[in-house]
Amino acid sequence: MADQTEARKLADGELAVRIATSIGAFTKKEWQSLSGTTRNDPAGYNPFLSYEFLTSLEESGCAVPRTGWQGQHLRLEDASGAFIGAVPCYAKSHSQGEYVFDYGWADAFERAGGRYYPKLQVSVPFTPVTGPRLLSRSCEGSTQVKTALAAGLKLVTDRLDVSSAHVTFARADDIAVLNEAGFLIRTDQQFHFFNKGYRSYADFLDTLASRKRKALKRERREALSAGITIDWLSGKDITESAWDDFFTFYMDTGGRKWGRPYLNRKFFSLIGERMAEDVLLVMAKRSGRYVAGAINFIGSDALYGRNWGCIEDHPFLHFEVCYHQAIDFAIERGLKVVEAGAQGEHKLARGYMPVTMQSAHYISHPGLRRAVADYLQRERREVAHMGEYLEAHSPFRRGERQDEE
Repeated sequence: MADQTEARKLADGELAVRIATSIGAFTKKEWQSLSGTTRNDPAGYNPFLSYEFLTSLEESGCAVPRTGWQGQHLRLEDASGAFIGAVPCYAKSHSQGEYVFDYGWADAFERAGGRYYPKLQVSVPFTPVTGPRLLSRSCEGSTQVKTALAAGLKLVTDRLDVSSAHVTFARADDIAVLNEAGFLIRTDQQFHFFNKGYRSYADFLDTLASRKRKALKRERREALSAGITIDWLSGKDITESAWDDFFTFYMDTGGRKWGRPYLNRKFFSLIGERMAEDVLLVMAKRSGRYVAGAINFIGSDALYGRNWGCIEDHPFLHFEVCYHQAIDFAIERGLKVVEAGAQGEHKLARGYMPVTMQSAHYISHPGLRRAVADYLQRERREVAHMGEYLEAHSPFRRGERQDEE
């Protein structure tokens, strides 16, 4: 489908939703007018929704048709043709790089004679981070714009004759609109650290039970016991040489763990050029060379841990680089939250608490929709029960509430 192709008129012709096959089809000014996409936005900043991040994914060749990510971004215009909202959306020929797993749905539907792919995926590719998905130009009138975008997404799904549309890692306000529009709601869990105004890591440790506190102190000592030191690199301190080192770690660990890392070397150079101030590389050095590292992105009030890798194995180094150092940085910067990525119950012992994540799903086929709705009802109960269990086994002293205020 060509850029800016009209998909359907909404609200008796007052609004129109169109399709753009790349983020580059929007001007930078247009995209930055959307809430949450720039650092100076009073509503908060999510770096993964920035024009720089999304265009870097496309221009590097990471999120393009060849890799199974065909841009089908929704553009909402009012009766005068003015741009008022958007949805970052991709037609997918597979379910890789999403972190909300629907392989079972696809397999069951195709065994029954249906065609699950292509589908529409509303998300930031390869990024399990909650953020805005129904994007409006301002808070004023945002509910009406979001409602129109939800309706537009359903209409586009039907018009393109694809099986489904999946809005993953969505914020609560978007979930409410999508639920009202008839999308099925799914829940899952991540683990986040909440900074309760701590002055130092030691201040945080004081909130833990004694046994847990001693275990983390010992873990941090042992992680660095081989003469390892830690560097924080951000902004102009991130050189191409540092990106070379990090990419080596990323490819080595990603290749062993997943078989095919999603991001290429060009992507890291592009974000280094365009948004280095939003990036924190935590790099571990031994004997004068870097041996491990983790990439984080910095939002207005959150640090987002993303990818890690190493070329040397050292006990507890992964925990130090990915989790403890992230807490150190968040406390120093006064950031409220550290989001440590998908899954990982081992994060609980290190002060990261379970948080419910939500996604919304529009299923076109009535039979598949009924089956998925039944499954999700049972899954939501299981997720809730697991969250209660994990909360009860947190490392914090009794009476220390660590959930988000």
